[in-house]
Order: sequence, then C-alpha cells, then structure tokens
Amino acid sequence: MSEIDSGFEPGFEPFFVVFFIILALVIGFFLFLVVGSIRQYSFNNKQPQVTTHAQVLTKRTKVSGGSGDSSASTWYYITFETENGDRKEFQIKGQEYGMLADGDRGTLSYQGTRYRGFNRDVNS
Repeated sequence: MSEIDSGFEPGFEPFFVVFFIILALVIGFFLFLVVGSIRQYSFNNKQPQVTTHAQVLTKRTKVSGGSGDSSASTWYYITFETENGDRKEFQIKGQEYGMLADGDRGTLSYQGTRYRGFNRDVNS
C-alpha cells in the first residue's frame, strides 16, 4: 500500500490545528466583549433617566500602560451618595473629574449604569 502525499511535511498539520484553535478563541473572546457591550447599552437604554440630589464621596483614577515608548491611558471614576443612601460609581471624563471635589453636593443624573451629569450646588 502506498502512502498518500498530503503535501505537508510530517508534524505540520498540528500547527494548523493549534492555529485555528487559537484563532477561534480570539474570535470568541472578541464576540463575547461585543455582545456584552451591546447588552449593557441596551440595558441602559431601557432604564429611566434618574435625577437626584447627591454628594461626591470619593474620586479615583485607573492608569494602564505607559512603559517604555507606549502612552498611558487614564480612566476617571467618581462615587456619589444619593439622598436615600445609595452609592453609585460612574466613569466620567477627565475634565469633569477635575472640576469636582470630595464633599461637593448637587444634582446627579444617570440612566442605568450610564453617567449623564452632575450639576454642583455652588452654595454648598
């Protein structure tokens, strides 16, 4: 019986199997992220927009990257405490982060997990 020539060197086929498994995992992870983002976006859109009096409890940042020649990315977060004692943390823009301080009081607007804005009471 003669061997069938597949055109590949022996041991070359496992490379393709591993390559396609890794490719499938990367595509699956990407789809997982996209579906999760769409679900969160849809959830937020279905929630009512809430406006309530609140106080800035604390501010924090998260920095990633920035080693060597790569640039750093910074995310800004503020935790608010509403009138009824609920605490909510939202990611906000850096410019707004810099304009608020711990203890500021005002009117917080949000929709689900989506931050809509905070109007600081100037008299507080």
